[in-house]
Amino acid sequence: MLRVVVEAARGLHKKTLGTPDPIASVIFKGEKKKTKSIDSELNPVWNEVLEFDLKGTGLDSSSYIDVIVKDYETIGKNKFIGSTKISLRDLASGQVTSLPSKNVDLVTESGQNTGATIDLMIGYDPPANAAPNPQAGDATDAGGGGDETLPDGGQSGSAGVSSFSGQKLSRAQSRRRLVNKPQDFQIRVRVIEARQLSGNNVKPVVKVNVCEETHRTRIKRGNNPFFDEIFFYNVHMLPSDLFDKHFSFRVYNSYSLRADSLMGEFKLDVSYVYDEPAHCVMRKWLLLNDPHDSSSGAKGYLKVSLFVVGAGDEPPVEKSDSCDDQDDIESNLLLPAGLTLRWATLSLKVFRAEDVPQMDDAFIQTMKEIFGGGENKKNLVDPFLEARFAGKKLCTQVIEQSANPEWNQVLHLKVKFPSMCERVKLTVFDWDRLTGNDAIGTTYLNLSKIASSGGEIEANTGQSEVGFLPVFGPCYVNLYGSPREFSGLPDPYQDLNYGKGEGVAYRGRVLVELSTKLEGKADKPVDGINSDDILVAQKYQRRRKYSLCAVFHSASMLQEPGEPIQFEVSIGNYGNTLDTTCKPLASTTQYSCAVFDGNHYYYLPWVNTKPVVVVLSCWEDIAHRLDSVNIILYISHRLQSNLELFKLAILAKVSDNELVDVWLKLLTQLVEDIESFPTPELEGRSNLTSLDIQIKKMRDSALTNIKDAAGRMREEATEIRDTLPDLESWAAKLKLLAEEPQNSMPDVIIWMLRGEKRVAYSRIPAHQVLHSAYSEQACGQDCGKIQTVFLQYPMDKNEGLKVPVQIRVNMWLGLSAHQKKFNSYSEGTFSVFAELYENQAQVFGNWGTTGLVGRHNFSDVTGKLKLKRQYFMPPRGWEWEAEWFVDPERAHSTEADAGHTEFMDEVYQNETRFPGGEWKGASEPFTDVNGEKSRNPGEFECPPGWMWEDEWTVDDNRAVDDEGWEYGVTIPPQDMPRSWVPAEKVYHVHRRRRLYRPRKRAALPEGAAVEREDQGDPEGWEFASLIGWKFHRKERLSDTFRRRRYRRKMAPEEQLGASAIFKLEGALGIDTDEKEKGSKADATKLFGANTPTVSCSFDKSHMYHLRVYVYQAQNLASMDKDSFSDPYAHVSFLHVSKTTEKLRATLNPTWDQTLIFSDVEIFGDPKTVAQRPPDVVLEFYDNDQVGKDEMLGRSVCAPLVKLNPGMDQTPKLLWYPVIQKGQKEGEALLAAELILKDESGELDLPLFPPKRSENLYMVPQGIRPVVQLTAVEILAWGLRNMKPYQLASVSSPSLVVECGGQRVESAVIKNMKKGPNFPSSVLFIKVLLPKEEMYIPPIVLKVIDHRPFGRKPVVGQCTITTLEQFKCDPYIITAEGAMSSKMAMMASPSKHLSINMEETRPLLEAQEKETVDWWSKFYASTGDHQKCGPYIKKGYDTLKVYECELEDVPEFEGLTDFCTTFKLQRGKNESGDEDPTVVGEFKGSFKVYPLSDDPGVSPPPRQFRELPESGPQECLVRIYVVRAIDLQPKDNNGSCDPYVKMSLGKNTIDDQDNYLPNTTGPVFGRMFEMTCFLPQDKDLKISVYDYDLLTRDDKVGETVIDLENRFLSRYNSYCGLPQTYCISGINKWRDQQKPSQILESLARLKGLSKPKTEDNGTSLTFNGKEYTLAEFENREIHEHLGPARERLCLYVLRKQGLVPEHVETRTLYSSFQPNISQGQLQMWVDVFPKSIGVPGPPFDITPRKAKNYFLRAVIWNTTDVTLDETSITGEEMSDVYVKGWMPGMEENKQKTDVHYRSLDGDGNFNWRFVFDFEYLPAEQLCLVSKKEQFWSLDKTEFRIPPKFIVQIWDNDKFSLDDYLGTLELDLRNLVPPAKTPEKCSLEMMDDVEIGTPDKPVQAKSLFAQQSVRGWWPCSIEQDGIKVLGGKVEMTLEIVGEADSDERPAGKGRDDPNMNPKLDPPK
Repeated sequence: MLRVVVEAARGLHKKTLGTPDPIASVIFKGEKKKTKSIDSELNPVWNEVLEFDLKGTGLDSSSYIDVIVKDYETIGKNKFIGSTKISLRDLASGQVTSLPSKNVDLVTESGQNTGATIDLMIGYDPPANAAPNPQAGDATDAGGGGDETLPDGGQSGSAGVSSFSGQKLSRAQSRRRLVNKPQDFQIRVRVIEARQLSGNNVKPVVKVNVCEETHRTRIKRGNNPFFDEIFFYNVHMLPSDLFDKHFSFRVYNSYSLRADSLMGEFKLDVSYVYDEPAHCVMRKWLLLNDPHDSSSGAKGYLKVSLFVVGAGDEPPVEKSDSCDDQDDIESNLLLPAGLTLRWATLSLKVFRAEDVPQMDDAFIQTMKEIFGGGENKKNLVDPFLEARFAGKKLCTQVIEQSANPEWNQVLHLKVKFPSMCERVKLTVFDWDRLTGNDAIGTTYLNLSKIASSGGEIEANTGQSEVGFLPVFGPCYVNLYGSPREFSGLPDPYQDLNYGKGEGVAYRGRVLVELSTKLEGKADKPVDGINSDDILVAQKYQRRRKYSLCAVFHSASMLQEPGEPIQFEVSIGNYGNTLDTTCKPLASTTQYSCAVFDGNHYYYLPWVNTKPVVVVLSCWEDIAHRLDSVNIILYISHRLQSNLELFKLAILAKVSDNELVDVWLKLLTQLVEDIESFPTPELEGRSNLTSLDIQIKKMRDSALTNIKDAAGRMREEATEIRDTLPDLESWAAKLKLLAEEPQNSMPDVIIWMLRGEKRVAYSRIPAHQVLHSAYSEQACGQDCGKIQTVFLQYPMDKNEGLKVPVQIRVNMWLGLSAHQKKFNSYSEGTFSVFAELYENQAQVFGNWGTTGLVGRHNFSDVTGKLKLKRQYFMPPRGWEWEAEWFVDPERAHSTEADAGHTEFMDEVYQNETRFPGGEWKGASEPFTDVNGEKSRNPGEFECPPGWMWEDEWTVDDNRAVDDEGWEYGVTIPPQDMPRSWVPAEKVYHVHRRRRLYRPRKRAALPEGAAVEREDQGDPEGWEFASLIGWKFHRKERLSDTFRRRRYRRKMAPEEQLGASAIFKLEGALGIDTDEKEKGSKADATKLFGANTPTVSCSFDKSHMYHLRVYVYQAQNLASMDKDSFSDPYAHVSFLHVSKTTEKLRATLNPTWDQTLIFSDVEIFGDPKTVAQRPPDVVLEFYDNDQVGKDEMLGRSVCAPLVKLNPGMDQTPKLLWYPVIQKGQKEGEALLAAELILKDESGELDLPLFPPKRSENLYMVPQGIRPVVQLTAVEILAWGLRNMKPYQLASVSSPSLVVECGGQRVESAVIKNMKKGPNFPSSVLFIKVLLPKEEMYIPPIVLKVIDHRPFGRKPVVGQCTITTLEQFKCDPYIITAEGAMSSKMAMMASPSKHLSINMEETRPLLEAQEKETVDWWSKFYASTGDHQKCGPYIKKGYDTLKVYECELEDVPEFEGLTDFCTTFKLQRGKNESGDEDPTVVGEFKGSFKVYPLSDDPGVSPPPRQFRELPESGPQECLVRIYVVRAIDLQPKDNNGSCDPYVKMSLGKNTIDDQDNYLPNTTGPVFGRMFEMTCFLPQDKDLKISVYDYDLLTRDDKVGETVIDLENRFLSRYNSYCGLPQTYCISGINKWRDQQKPSQILESLARLKGLSKPKTEDNGTSLTFNGKEYTLAEFENREIHEHLGPARERLCLYVLRKQGLVPEHVETRTLYSSFQPNISQGQLQMWVDVFPKSIGVPGPPFDITPRKAKNYFLRAVIWNTTDVTLDETSITGEEMSDVYVKGWMPGMEENKQKTDVHYRSLDGDGNFNWRFVFDFEYLPAEQLCLVSKKEQFWSLDKTEFRIPPKFIVQIWDNDKFSLDDYLGTLELDLRNLVPPAKTPEKCSLEMMDDVEIGTPDKPVQAKSLFAQQSVRGWWPCSIEQDGIKVLGGKVEMTLEIVGEADSDERPAGKGRDDPNMNPKLDPPK
C-alpha cells in the first residue's frame, strides 16, 4: 500500500480575476487520485490521505509520483497551477517507511519555478512478498544533509580512518576564521580527463553535482576521453551548511538510454577540499566505482582539480607538468595510497533510551482517560532512532507511548572505507501518525575520535602505532536540545533538536554500541540484537549515586529589575523542577528580588546567607575516563598559561636572558607534568570498552612523544622565538587528546528563572566540577572552587551582546561514597529549613482569612499550594532541631530605593468625570504609573537615613498641559486609559498628573556605623496592596494583603559536617486532606513543591579596596554616522559598579582614569579569593544623545590580589580584547588590584592618585606607561578617490593628524579635481609617547572638508595602529631616498635629451621571427621548454613571471616605499554590516624617532627631504595583456566570450571587436597605449567582459592598478629592467633612458658619487664596489647586444633590487562576489613621463597561429579479426571494414570498403585515410574550431591531444553493424608497431597505458618520426576484461602543408593515387 498525505501548499499565484480554488491530484503508474478543492485560497490546507493499491508488486528504484495542483473550475477544464515529481527511491530501498517531503517547489510545464511549494508525506507498506531493495539507487540525501564526508589524512595503515594527527587540527583551524553568517563562496571544478573507463565504444559524459546544481561536460568518445572543462558554482550560505554538502562526480555513457548507463561515480565532501592546503585539490585522480555493486573494483579514473574559494582567498595557479600525460595514476589518487577502498559495515547496536521528554499533546491522553484508559502523563512520546552516515540512513522501529524505550536493534550501515565522511548522526524522533515526526534530540559520533589510522608517525622516532577501526561503547550518549517543558505551541527552539546550535536542556540519552567489520557478507539493514549481547550491555548500566552541591556566592550584572529571580541546577533529569520522574530535590534557590547597585546594574542581595542547591543523581561510574581527561587538561592549562607568559615576554621585548628563563620554565614544567601525572591504569575498572584501551594507548604514546620532543627542544633549540609554533601545536594537541568520545555523564545546566519563565542558561561539562579519588590533578579544574559564569540566552541571535546575569558559584560533584570529602571543600555553615507562609487578607479593616480568594491560609511562597504544619516530615536521616518560628524574608521585600543614593518618590493623582461633567477625585485617587493603588502624598514619610530635598512638585516636563494633567478615555473593563494626550477634549473621562519629591541619603556623621534599617513590622508581617510580588515591610493604608514566613530548622541525625546536606531527598510534606476527598490532585503541583531550603551562611566578611586602572582602548567599533563613537565603560565588580567618563568622537579613547571602590564586602576566606578573584568586567558603550546607548563590547580582567598592603607587587597594564558578538572588536589597556583591609579598618592603602578634576583620578605613576618625547614627521602627499559626503563632492579637504593627545592640520587642497596633492607636504608634531611598544597609541587621520558657511564635516578617517614600521634612526641618511630615479630626472635642470638608438645591423630578423617570438621568451620563463623552440639555446633574456600582483611581491614593499596608501573609512553603514565603507585614500608616510629631553641638544635632521614635484605629469602608458586564466563563465554553456576593456581617467578603450569566443582561458596577446595625467588619473582599471550578441555584456571581473605608486616608487617599477641591453631583435631596449643614465640618477638619489667607467666601459665603480663586464657575461654573446658600457651599467642596476622585466598575475574581482577571485589576468604595464622623451618600440605579443598538418593513414591489412557471423554453410566468417577518426574531429570520420566473407579473420584493404588538422607545435595540441550547436554564433576553440582511433566492424546488411575492436594511438607518444603480425599482441599497448614515467622512451612522437609502418592490436571488452579483437597493419604519416602540395595523395584509392600508389586488393 502506498499512502500519500497531501498536507498543504503555500504561495500559489493569484490569477487575473480573483483567487484560485486549488485542487491537488497525485498520479502513480497511471492511476490518478484527487483531493477536494478549496475555495479561493492561496495557501490551501488539504490534509487528505490518498491510497494506492500496489497489487503485490513492490516499488523499484525508478518509481515516482507526479503531483499536480490545478485551479478547480465548475464548468470547463481545470487550469494548471504547478506540478512536481517526487522520486520514491528512498522508500524502495527499504531504509525508510515514510518520506516527508516538505517545501517541494511547484514548477510550470516548462520547468520554471513558480515560487509556490507543497508539503506531502508519503508512507509505504511493502507487499508481503516484496523484499526491500537496499541497492535501489544510491540513497543520497538530496541536500547532502548533515553528513560530513571528510576523507582522511593520507596515512597508511591497515584501516586508515582519519588520523588523530596534527593535520586534523589544521583542518578545523582553517575553518575557524570563517564568521558564522551567510557569505559568498565559489566552487570550481575542473574535469581534465578520464582513463581506463570500462565498456566498448562508449561516449562518456561527466555530470558534476554540487549544492543542488549540476553541470555536465561535452560528450566525448573512447575509453580515455580528454575533457578539460571548468565549472563554477557560486553559492551564498552559512559555512557550516556548505561544509555539509558534497561533490558528486558521475560518468555516464551517453549512448545508452538504459538505466545502467552510469559507468562509475565518486563522492567527496566540500569540507574535505576546504581543509586541504590552499583550499584546493590539484590534478588528482579519482577512482570511480559502481555504487550498486559493492564487490566490483575500479570502473576507471577521473582526473580533476577542485577549488573552494571563500572571500579573500586567492586560488592557486594550476601547474601542468610536462610529463603530465604519463602521470602515474596510482601515486596521484585522491585517496591515500596503500589503502584500497573496501566495503565495511558499521554495526550500530541501539539498546535503549531513557528520559525521553513528552512530545505529544495531552489531548489524546485525556480522551483515553474519559474512556477508562490509565493515567500516564510522562509517556506521551513514541520514539525511534535514525542513524545517518555518508548519505545513507536507517531507522529503528517505533516504540509507542514510552519515555524509556528498549529497541534492542542493530543497524548495519554499509560504507566504503576508509570513508570520506566523518560523523555518524544519531537523531531520536517522535513518531507522529498525522503530522511530521518531531526531532527529540541529535548527537554525533565522530569517527575521527573513535578510530585511528595509526598514521601518527613522529618524524624523529619513526615508530608508528597500530590504528584501529571505528569502535564505540556500549555507552550512553546524551541528547541536548530545546527546554523540556512541553507545550502545544510550536517550539521556537526546534532547530536545537536537530543539532544546530548549542542545546539548552537535556533531552534523554541513548545506549549504543558501534563496531566495524570489513568486507563481510551483507546483513539485513535492521536486525534484532541477540540476547547474549543484551546481557553484556547490562553490566555497562550499573549506576552509582552522585552528589552535586552548588553554593551561589553572587549574581550580578542583571540589566533590569522585574519579577523575582531564582536559579535551578540540574544534571540530566535530576533537579529539573518541572520533571516529575525524579524525586524532588532542593535544586532551586529561593526567589529574590534584584537591587540596584547605585550605578548601572542590579544584583541579588544575598549578603551573608548564600543559597545552596543540592542535587542527587545516579549515573554510570566513568571515573577512569574523566580522570584521564582532567589530568591532560591540567597539564594543558599549565602549558597554556606558561605559553601566555612566553608570548607576553616576546611582545614586551624583554631581554634575552629573561626570555630564556621563561622558556626553560615552560619546558621543564611540561616535561615534569607529563612524567609525574600519568593517566590512570585501566586494569580492573568496571565498564571498560575496547575504545577505552585504544584511546589510552594513543594518549600515552602521544604524551610520551610530546615529552621527548620537549626534552630534545631544550637541548637543541637555537632561536627561542622560532619554537613558538611547535609549543602552540603541542597545546592544541593536548586539547585534542583531552576530548572523550564516551562521556556518558550529562552536563550540569544552570537556569535562571524570572518568575515562572526560563530566561538564561549555562552548560557546564560535568568533568570540570567532578571530584576524583585518584589524585588531586584528576579533579575537575573547578571542583570545589568558585567560578564565574556568564549565563546566555537560548539561541541568542546577538551572540552574547547582552549578558543576562553573571554568577559566581562553587560547585562540587562526586560519588556519594566520597561525600565526606566535600567537608574539606566547603566554607561557611550550612543550615536547612522547612518553610511555609501564613497569608491573611483585610476585609472591612480586620485582618483574617476570609478575603483570601483562591489562596490558602498556610501555603508555599507562591501561595498556590496548601500546606499544613502538622504534615511536615523531615527526610530520612534528619530530625527537627527547633520549633516553628516567624522569620521575615529579607530578599523579597526590597524597597524600591535599595541601592540608590538619590531617589524620587512619585505618585499619580487621578480624577474622573462623566463626559461634560465636573472633574472629581477618582475611586483610587492616588496610584502608581500602572494604575496600582498607592499612598496619598501626605502619607509618604522620609525613611531613616534619608533627607527630603524638595517639596512635592507637579511634573510638567512631559506631554501634559499647564497644570501637569494628561487626559484619556477609559474603555471598560480597564480602569485606566490606554493612551494619554496633553489637550483636554469633551469626551475625555479620566485625567492624571504626576507628583514627585526627590530625596537623597544623608551623609553619615564621622565614625557612626551604618545602622541596619529597621526590621519593619514587629510580628514579621509583610504587606502588599494586591496579591502579587511587591511586598514591603511597613503597613500602608492601601494594603489589603499580608503574609509572614515561618521556618523550622532541621539537623542531621548522625552525620557531621557539610556533607550531611546530601541526605536531603524528597518533599517535606503536603496537605493530604485533599487526597482523601478522592479528587485527583495534579501530580506536578504536589511534587517538588516543598523541598527544604538550604543556605550557607558566613559569619565573617572581609572588606576589600578595589582599584581599576582604565588607561585606553583602541580600534573600537564605530557606531555613529560620523565614523566615530563616544565611548565610555561601565566597570562592574561583584555587586558594585562605576562608570568612566564619556569621551567624544574617538575610536581610540584614552581615559587615563582610576576607579576606586573603597569598601567591597566579600564573604569567604581571603586565600580562596586570592586564588580565584572575582573578575572585573568592563562593558563599553557608545554614548548617544538620542536613543539608547549601543554596546561596543566587553572585556574581562582579573585583579591582582594583595592580602597585605605591604606587598610590593604593582599591577601591570595589559591589553585585553574587547569582545562583541563573539568577535574581537578592539582592545583595552587595563589593570586592577584588590587589596584586603585589615580588621581594625586602619589600613595603609597606596596613595591616592592625582586628580584631573573633582571626582576623576588619573592612573598613578608606576602603573601608567613611561613616556618619552618623540617626533612624528608626516609626509602628507595627497588624497585620492574621495567619495561624496552627504551628496556633495569633497572639494577642498585638509588633513588632521592626531597622536597621543596632540593634533596638527595640513594646508587645504584648493581644488581636488585639478590637483589632489597637498600644497606643502610635510607636517611635524612633538608628542609624548610611551617607551614600551605595547602601549603606543595609534595615529588617527581625519579628513575634513571645508564647506561654505564654515561647516567642516569629517569626511573620512583612518586609524594606524602600529607605528613600529615607521620608526627610524634620524642620523642615518637613508640610502634609499624618497623618490624614484625617474623623479630625480625631472627634478634635475632640464637639459635637452636625445636618445639615439644605434643603427641596427642588417640581420635576418624575419627568419628568426619564425622560430623565436615574444611567446618563446614567455614560455622559456615559465619553464614550458617544449613550447619555446630554440630560444633558450640562443642565450636570450628571460623575464620574471610573478604569480601575484607586483604590489604583493615581498621585496618591493607593495611599491609604497615613497608613500603608503591608507584607506579612509566612514562610520557605521546603513545596512548595519560590520564592514565600514571605504570612502577614499590618503597617500603619505610617517617617520617616528625619539627626541632628547635636553633643550640644548640640536634636533636631528628632518627625514623627508628632496621631494619630487607634486604637480601633475603627463605620461604615456603601455598596457600589455598576455592572457587570462580560469575566468568565471558567464554564459549558460559554462564558458565565456571574453574581451578587455580599460579606463584611465577620462579615456577608455573597448576591445570588443577582438573578443575570443567560448573560452575561459583566453590568450589575448594585446598591447594598448594610453596617455594620462598623474596623479589625477592614477587608477588604471582593466576589466574583462563577456561578449553577448543580444543582451548587455556581463562584466567578469576587474583589477585596478595604482599608476602613481608605480611611478613614484624607488624600485623603478614604471618599466622593468631586462636581463641584457639589446639594441635589436625581439628584446629591443624599450625604456626612455639608457642604463647609464638610470644608474646616474640612482646614484644622485642615494647621495653617492657618479659611477666611473674604465677600460672602454668594461669595468665600473659604483657605491665603492668595482664591477667588470667579465664577471657577468660568461656565456656566448649574441649579435643583438649593445655597447659594453651600457651592458655593464645594466648588470649593476640589476644588482640594486629594482623591478626586473616581468609579467604579473592580477586577480580579477567583481562587485557581484566581492573578495572572491573571478579569474586571473597575466599582464604588465609600462609608464613613461612625456617630459623626458620618447620611449623605445613596444614588444609584439600577438598570439601564435596554429599550423595545418595532414595525417595520412594507409590501412593495408587486418588479421585475427573475431569471426562474428555463421555463413549458410556453417562456417564462421566476418564482413570486415575499418573506421578511423581523430578525437575532436568526429565529423570527419572515414571508412574503408568492406572485405566480404573473411573466413580466417584476414582482410586486405589498401585504403588511405587523410585527416587535415590544425596543430600548435609549441604546445603539442590540436586546435579544433567548431560550432557546438547548429545555432551557435561562433566556433569554439578546443585544444585536444592529437590521437588517432581505429575501429574494426563487421558489416551487416539488415541489422546494425557489429563492433569487433578498437585501437587508440597518441601521435605524440606512439606505441611502436610490431613488424610482423605474430609479434603483435595486446601487451604492447599496456606499456603506454600505465605510462610509468621511468621506462626508456621507446615511444616516439610521430611528428618527429614523420612516418611509421607496422601491426597494431585492436581490443574489445568482454565481461570486464580486454581481449584481442583483431590486428591491423597501417602506415601512419604526418605531412606539413607545404609537403602535401609537393607529394599529393587522395582519400581511399581516389586520384591522385600516389605516394605510395595503392593497388586494389586481390
